[in-house]
Amino acid sequence: MSGIKARLDAISAIINYKPSHAPLNFSETKPTEVFGCNVFSDKVMRDRLPKDVYKSLKKTIELGQKLDPSIADAVANAMKDWAIERGATHFTHVFYPLTGLTAEKHDAFLVPDGKGGAVAEFSGKMLIQGEPDASSFPSGGLRTTFEARGYTAWDVTSPAYILENPNGTFLCIPTAFVSWTGEALDKKTPLLRSNQALNKQAQRVLKLFGTATRLPVVSFAGPEQEYFLIDRNFVFARPDLLIAGRTLFGAKSAKGQEFEDQYFGVIPRRVLAFMMEVERELYKLGVPVKTRHNEVAPSQFEIAPIFETGNLATDHNQMVMTVLRTVAKRYGLMCLLHEKPFAGINGSGKHLNYSIGNAELGSLYDPGDTPHENAQFLVFCAAAIRAVHKFGALLRATVATPSNDHRLGANEAPPAIMSVYLGEQLTDVFEQIKKGKAESSKQKGVMNIGVDTLPPLPMDPGDRNRTSPFAFTGNRFEFRAVGSCQSISGSQVALNTMMAESLDYVASKLEAATSGDAGKLNAAVQTVIQEIIKEHDAVVFNGDGYCEDWHKEAEKRGLPNMKTTPDALPTLTSPEVIKLFTTYGVFSEAELKSREEIYLEQYVKTLQTEAALVVRMAKTIIFPAAMRYQGELAKTCAELKAIGHDYKMVTLEDVTAKLRELQVKIADLEKILEHTAPDTLAEAKHMCCTVLPAMNEVRAVADALEAVVADDLWPLPSYQEMLFIR
Repeated sequence: MSGIKARLDAISAIINYKPSHAPLNFSETKPTEVFGCNVFSDKVMRDRLPKDVYKSLKKTIELGQKLDPSIADAVANAMKDWAIERGATHFTHVFYPLTGLTAEKHDAFLVPDGKGGAVAEFSGKMLIQGEPDASSFPSGGLRTTFEARGYTAWDVTSPAYILENPNGTFLCIPTAFVSWTGEALDKKTPLLRSNQALNKQAQRVLKLFGTATRLPVVSFAGPEQEYFLIDRNFVFARPDLLIAGRTLFGAKSAKGQEFEDQYFGVIPRRVLAFMMEVERELYKLGVPVKTRHNEVAPSQFEIAPIFETGNLATDHNQMVMTVLRTVAKRYGLMCLLHEKPFAGINGSGKHLNYSIGNAELGSLYDPGDTPHENAQFLVFCAAAIRAVHKFGALLRATVATPSNDHRLGANEAPPAIMSVYLGEQLTDVFEQIKKGKAESSKQKGVMNIGVDTLPPLPMDPGDRNRTSPFAFTGNRFEFRAVGSCQSISGSQVALNTMMAESLDYVASKLEAATSGDAGKLNAAVQTVIQEIIKEHDAVVFNGDGYCEDWHKEAEKRGLPNMKTTPDALPTLTSPEVIKLFTTYGVFSEAELKSREEIYLEQYVKTLQTEAALVVRMAKTIIFPAAMRYQGELAKTCAELKAIGHDYKMVTLEDVTAKLRELQVKIADLEKILEHTAPDTLAEAKHMCCTVLPAMNEVRAVADALEAVVADDLWPLPSYQEMLFIR
């Protein structure tokens, strides 16, 4: 199929689009009945498990007690029966390797009985442990290729669930994934370790305040997932979108997001139908999605859940990304989770709303109505400020990917400088403490809109700051730098461990100052918070993070500004980060080095793939199209000259010059790609500093050609078509 035909066929298919299946009948079942129907939930376990088994399992899930292996057979049998009743023929241990994707290997319940029939089999041993081949997953040198053994370990804190397929269902069991020698090869294992470390240190602080809780302190997360939707037909006509997930070429549309009319606008009908089915599928899986809306850029949208424990929220966000992609196909759409699929308009992030606490205590970041009197809150908040100041570079490294580099620092995303926004109320309280003692807190006001029929609105004591990477938003912090396609696990692991270190520091200071005398606590708390704010308030910034002056100011304050992935990733193996993670048992030094190597390799491979696409598309799609147009122009000039018009066509000269420039830029990029480096970091820096600029130079010429070549000859769907034809 020729390029132009593919483009025109795509537009025609969209214009004539009809749903491939009948509308869903949402009136048949109430949403409350649908929610969690495919989850091996607490209710299912209570109904199906023996009482002693259920109680033992609940202690592990709720209290973090060690799992009793003897209950595995009873749980496995109940889980098998429940799944088979729902049509499941297979089970899989779901895990999250360092590819950043979800992995699964399906095994059948049925085994031959030796008599010509089959029986369903699923033992406790099969539930607890699986053995996928670990040699083909990234290990960063932890394992060599011939050392293939790896294990999946049942994560009882994340419930099993059923996934539906048009031809049946299968049972999914969330698991951790480790090597034969015990190193973490996944995203889940470090998160579970970091929660243990956080709980241990948080409990020390709570004990000093006399705050009792039977539940462990864990992280909570609420990731706001942004994404783009475009018609799938366009993707088939765009090799860059198909392979790289972003457009490597594309002239700016006459209209982008300048009118700001997309944000919270009326959701297009086809998109709304897609959203409704996504939500229904997620309800079945127990994912508490709550919010849907148009985002800022054209064809950009958001889905957001209610807060959950961090481990469960991480698993659920992986499900959200999978369901978004799967359901989009049913509506003839493609869900793009790349951070910057279209140049010149906003990209997509995944704002990670982060807090710590438990069901008994609520959020430990909740200041109450009078935060200046809430000493426990002030200690936990001060610990967070200290953590971000000490380990801001680590936090930046957790969101370092080639795709997120396109977004960080742009108008829709915070800069690569890690700072903390506190708002007017908390900034005032900490300033009072810094000078001596906090005596008051700014209170909520009431806004009178001036319309009698509208109610007075309660006003928060401070505004929000959408330009801050780590902003306090009422009873939590919002980490806004996570990329759209990233797992939220990495940032949570860092935040949990950073907080564990800070709470360890605070607890040790307070224990030493009080020596068990509760009467000395208030003075000790005042001293510790004052010391922290004086030493670490350089990280607090309430202004415009997009402003260029902030970059200069941040440099004066000594805050790192790591603008690219190769700048940021070496932080993972810096002495202070190795000490942090090894001290609290979250990562070994070898595990950290493996992650640095894996992520650098992924960076290099991503840009190698994109560069190869740039060369191929420029040579085989863009150059031939422009040549055809040049031929038409030259023919017209020749015909005019033949009838006596010595006509000089400026457009012909312009196209000819750009074609020559395009050839030169392609050749330059090909030559640059022949480079070899002594190690992965050096290769990553070469890709970042040399290859990426060369790719952009090819793109600049190609995009200039798109602006002059006749529209009926241009083979690639344009930004205007992809973003505005829905």
